[in-house]
Amino acid sequence: MLISLLKVSIVVCTFSKERERQVLGCLESLTQQTLKPHEIILVVDPDPDLKESYSSQVPSNVTIVTAKETGLSNARNAGLLAAGGEVVAFIDDDATADVNWLRNLEGNFRDDNTLGVGGYVRPVWENGRPTWFAEELDWVVGCSYRGGPREKCYVRNPFGCNMAFRTTVFREIGAFRPGIGRIGKVLIGSEEAELSIRLSAMMPHARIVYDPSAIVYHRVPKTRSSIRYLLRRSFNEGVSKALIGTMNSKARNSLQDEAAYLRYLLLTSIPHRLVRIYSRRNLAELFAIVASVMLVFIGYFVQELRFLIHPQVGASANVLEKSPHILRPHVGTNHMSNDSKPSVK
Repeated sequence: MLISLLKVSIVVCTFSKERERQVLGCLESLTQQTLKPHEIILVVDPDPDLKESYSSQVPSNVTIVTAKETGLSNARNAGLLAAGGEVVAFIDDDATADVNWLRNLEGNFRDDNTLGVGGYVRPVWENGRPTWFAEELDWVVGCSYRGGPREKCYVRNPFGCNMAFRTTVFREIGAFRPGIGRIGKVLIGSEEAELSIRLSAMMPHARIVYDPSAIVYHRVPKTRSSIRYLLRRSFNEGVSKALIGTMNSKARNSLQDEAAYLRYLLLTSIPHRLVRIYSRRNLAELFAIVASVMLVFIGYFVQELRFLIHPQVGASANVLEKSPHILRPHVGTNHMSNDSKPSVK
């Protein structure tokens, strides 16, 4: 097992005993990394029974922390406060990491301008991929999708299931927004996108790298393989994007990745299927793509309408923008040099 030049803390968040088997599988994959982590932190929701349940089962080298409030953003922030590493990596509780995951993530931080890194998220379908579920829609289940980056490059934000940031980021710009991100089974997300947009706005020389060699395998249960889930998740994605736009009202092109993805669908994915519409599979995938896009737009405009009807909601988001909660990590200095030019090899 290799030892990292940087101390890397890994944070896993969970909210339910129902995921016990997946959580233990995730932790097992982290203990088998070719690059030894500085520490592994399991954050549980504020439920004494939950902590007690996991305390007797997790490996001895795993530290259990209880979040003060429910919600994924609050849980990640609790993990940040407990972390003693110079880099903090995040993986979902229902995912497992490739043995070289941490090594490949950590290697990108040799460039001082790289403040964040994300990797490839491969879906593992519990009941097999539904015939209508186009790969362009894999973001719906938290995985890498067709139309996204395929090679190593700079990106706006990583996937929340597979990402790492220097701890200096959170000291400089604040933590994850408690007003965005999942709470239990509520499907509001994109807290990692909001954080990354804020990072780019406040630290313009910062770089976030996508490295497809850093792989995690994300379980997709049969409950997420339905049209109903696709529509709910798409609607709430639109809500999330409206929230991001409000929280980062001063950030230029905060939704440029979404615009690029939409262009890909309109110019490539949809025309490709239209010319082959005689195929039932193409027809079904076309329906799913169009339905998803429509629900995203509906969710976005519904949330914008809420802001118009209740201006105080938008005002509270702007207050968060001006005064985010600042974390003080145990370790870390400012590694970024404004004079050096970033490069991705």
